[in-house]
Amino acid sequence: MTIETLYRGTHLVLLKEGRWEYVQRVSNRGAVFVMAVTRNDELVLVEQHRVPLHADSIELPAGILGDEALHKDETPEACALRELEEETGFHGAAAKLVMTGSIAAGLTSERMYLVQASGLERKSAGGGIDHEQIQVHCVPLASAAGWLRDKSAAGYVVDARVYAALHFLKAPAA
Repeated sequence: MTIETLYRGTHLVLLKEGRWEYVQRVSNRGAVFVMAVTRNDELVLVEQHRVPLHADSIELPAGILGDEALHKDETPEACALRELEEETGFHGAAAKLVMTGSIAAGLTSERMYLVQASGLERKSAGGGIDHEQIQVHCVPLASAAGWLRDKSAAGYVVDARVYAALHFLKAPAA
């Protein structure tokens, strides 16, 4: 079937294949999301404003895999450790790919990589790079569900991958 380009922007392409319209990112291999737990059993989360949501969002630290020439051949694990340190100031000693899946199968061709970082050591306050204005939260795992409910009630959008991370962190190792 023929794929028609409806629009090409700097970072996104809108495509049409048959009756289906979907978005594809330009120059990348997916998105990496990082599950990171401190030595004090705290889940490391980030807060930032998301323009498409018109709201502040609570998310896992994350980044785009292979979107810059310097990182075009980077593994999901290496991307996870780099993004974790850039966004949160935590250096991870190791990373392990937990799962790969779709982001929003009806909207985008993008794949996600959920990576668990371990051996965390705080190196800086974090906050991201360039234009990013990221606030870091270290939330005790034991009270994470209540903390997330409170944030949601206060108007924050909680990214669903945070709940997926909590599931994987509670599940027995495969």
